[in-house]
Amino acid sequence: MYVDNFTYGMVDGRKGFSSSLSTICQLRYQVYVNEWRFEKPEDHSGGLERDEYDQHSIHYYACSSDSDEVIGSARIILGSERSLPIERHFDISQFPAGLWREKTAEISRLAISKKFRCRAIDRAILRTEQTTTNYLRPVREKGRHFRLHYEQELVRGLYLFLYRDSKLRGLTHWFAVMAKGLYVILRRWGIIFEQIGPARDFHGIRAPYLVSIENIERALEKNNPGLYSEAQSELIH
Repeated sequence: MYVDNFTYGMVDGRKGFSSSLSTICQLRYQVYVNEWRFEKPEDHSGGLERDEYDQHSIHYYACSSDSDEVIGSARIILGSERSLPIERHFDISQFPAGLWREKTAEISRLAISKKFRCRAIDRAILRTEQTTTNYLRPVREKGRHFRLHYEQELVRGLYLFLYRDSKLRGLTHWFAVMAKGLYVILRRWGIIFEQIGPARDFHGIRAPYLVSIENIERALEKNNPGLYSEAQSELIH
């Protein structure tokens, strides 16, 4: 899939550990171990940030249009009889009533290369800040603002790809664990998650969220028709 200045692809982790997944895990290691220090180096050998959920996930990645270098990634952990990470680490009382596990997935491991990342996304992901106005302004300047512009495209493109593939798989709901800043950014785009449990210190203050994909579509159509049209166009074959 091609969106803006990037190409997007996916890897099915259920089919085994491939070279493509290895490249994604290298980016995650750089971001989650070396830069953010969320994970310990001794827990991830070979410069690969991996966990038990990779083999139950669909992994999405972004490359710049003129390079094969992976510069962004995210994954959805598919629901099943196994508990999702959000259930293990947060108090959501119980799995929300009326949801079929096979129709749910948890979004996690959003990683953007430092080359295309600026402080805005770091603040959004790492902290509880709610003032993320600068992240959403149109940007034309070079340097830091140039990175901000492309970072917006990267994150938006990854979520568009997540949405497209989730629809094709028949998924109805997404879970996510987020800092307040990322929640606010997504909300302003029209992707409105509902907090389903108390926040706690988990790599910084995080809270558990849930969103209906159908509700995303309704909110986008009403509040962000341009993005809604772009999302729907990706579903046309």
